[in-house]
Amino acid sequence: SAGLELSINDHAADFTLSTELGPPISLSCLVHNSSQAEELLWYRGDGQVGLKDGNKVNISNICISPVNESDNGVTFTCKLARDKSVQVSVILDVKFPPRLSGEETLYVEEEKDVTLTCNSKSNPQAQTTWYKDNQSLTLQQNHHELYQTSEVFRLSIRKVQKSDNGTYTCVVQSRLGNGTRDFHLIVEDKKPVFPKEAVIAAVVVVTITILFGIVARRDKFFKVW
Repeated sequence: SAGLELSINDHAADFTLSTELGPPISLSCLVHNSSQAEELLWYRGDGQVGLKDGNKVNISNICISPVNESDNGVTFTCKLARDKSVQVSVILDVKFPPRLSGEETLYVEEEKDVTLTCNSKSNPQAQTTWYKDNQSLTLQQNHHELYQTSEVFRLSIRKVQKSDNGTYTCVVQSRLGNGTRDFHLIVEDKKPVFPKEAVIAAVVVVTITILFGIVARRDKFFKVW
């Protein structure tokens, strides 16, 4: 296989192909400098792609249709069957806007913690802004906490108060579009705590009273015995 080369869509070296959701993509692998029939193989990641007869020798084509979010970042590799070290790859860079919508109502007891979570993927990665009642949320130290990855955006509120009541909106923005999700936070009255200490004290008092009663009547118990 010395001197043999492969190309995908006229690229003899590995490359990245940018595309969008929906329209199909055709990838064509071609053998160069071949003096005989050469069989080609295609891989999607680590998995081999099934090819029909007549689409394997010297030139091979595959089609990705429709292109979707799961294709983003996937590597397609064309290899020479008899010498897999002869290969060339393309990485798909699929652009798509944030997918985020809907609303959710959360009930939380006063003084408890609550976390609002937006799950959203996009490419390129989007920026997130939080609003409360249609106004930019002013973050308070030790009260609000933000957590963000490429797919998860969280707002945690520590020890919620009645003043935290309201509608919180997660706005995810990219150059391809925006997405929003509303969280209606309802802070409920703090439930009375069961007086555990008082119950324990009462049990102790009753136990001591019974013991004193037994001691006071010990002579009668001894006589019966």
